[in-house]
Amino acid sequence: MLNVSSNSIQQRLSKDKIKALDNLNLSPANKMFTRWLWGTMIFIVILCFLPWTQNIQSKGKVTTLNPDHRPQTIHSTIAGRVEKWYVQEGQLVEKGDTILFLSEIKAEYFDTQLVDRTNDQVRAKEDAVVAYGNKAQALNDQMANMREELTLKRAQLRNKITQGQLKITSDSIAAIQADIDYQIAVRQFQREDTLYKQGIKTLTQLEGKRLKVQETQAKQVAAFNKLATSSNEMENAMLQLNQIEFEYGQKLAKATSDRFSTLSQQFDTEANVNKLRIASSNYARRADFYYIIAPQDAYITKAIVNGIGETVKEGEAVVSIMPAKFNLAVEMFVTPMDLPLLQLGETVRIQFDGWPAIVFAGWPDVSFGTFTGKVVAIDNMITTKDSKYRVLVSPDDSDKEWPKALRPGSGAWAITLLNDVPIWYEVWRQLNGFPPDYYYQEEMEDDMPKLKAPLKSVK
Repeated sequence: MLNVSSNSIQQRLSKDKIKALDNLNLSPANKMFTRWLWGTMIFIVILCFLPWTQNIQSKGKVTTLNPDHRPQTIHSTIAGRVEKWYVQEGQLVEKGDTILFLSEIKAEYFDTQLVDRTNDQVRAKEDAVVAYGNKAQALNDQMANMREELTLKRAQLRNKITQGQLKITSDSIAAIQADIDYQIAVRQFQREDTLYKQGIKTLTQLEGKRLKVQETQAKQVAAFNKLATSSNEMENAMLQLNQIEFEYGQKLAKATSDRFSTLSQQFDTEANVNKLRIASSNYARRADFYYIIAPQDAYITKAIVNGIGETVKEGEAVVSIMPAKFNLAVEMFVTPMDLPLLQLGETVRIQFDGWPAIVFAGWPDVSFGTFTGKVVAIDNMITTKDSKYRVLVSPDDSDKEWPKALRPGSGAWAITLLNDVPIWYEVWRQLNGFPPDYYYQEEMEDDMPKLKAPLKSVK
């Protein structure tokens, strides 16, 4: 009934007598559904206020922490021919063990006594260096003797010049005396001639005076000639001194030139000796490269060069190895939007391929089969084709150890744990596409103390 009238008849009706009214009540299933619906809504509301750990999930793979612990290839330092293998794939070798023996394929190294013959050349050149040194010393002694001889010749000629000067002085005096005697004789002859004309002196006396004049004149001429001869001798001695200086200067210059030429040859020979020594050392060192040895304790993973008789080039890979001892790490790759949220020392939960795990990303405490790691390095540039940054994670010593059977190259799933937030906040952030803790960091920036930025690999 619609009950549109103000005159109701419900008071007059008896519900006990009308059984159809009992069938109009709700069924028990409908009531149960209503209760479950309200319970679910209340559960969802409560769930929205539960804590949720924000995280960054990324794929990765197992690697090693140290570069020298990663798989590597051993290269041949020289070109050669494979003669003998000493190992097989999968074998454990220790550092210094021989892996492969190569023989020479270059014609200039075929001589089996190449090092000995090169050493003989070194010794011959060393003897030549000694000989050049002795020759230079002999020339040096010869130059010293020449200088001493020049000094003696110079002193001898200077003494001769001094003697010539004294002789010139003596001859000058003698010439002056002869000139005076001649003048006296001339005057006496003139007086005798005057007296002869007056008849006082005889002709015999006059002739005697004339003879005296001639004798003194002859002595005068001889004295002046002797003086001129002494002067010429002194000039010749001075010229001889200059000649000796020039002659010995030429001899010393030639000896000096020979000495420098000898020293040049000595230095050139010493350079050749050093070249031969280097060559001998290189030949001896090259012989050590015939045997390829293990650089560290490792397993032989794959022989790149096969068989006997195959030739290899310089720097060509011959075998790949995996170090026997290594420190495991995981390299994971994150997007540029998540990179600013990572810090050195950040905790990371890791799930390895082959190890069963039950993972609850938002509740790491209830996860099972995961392992803990710490961020130790963050790349400063994108290193993958899909524009992601590489992050290196090492084991956390405070938690359980990583599986011993892990090997580099296996897959991993890394979950980087961030701050704890309510579930409703995380749902709202995911729906809006905001990065984790974007608004949280901006809101708390003014309240945080101004501290020095921690040392990290990412600026």
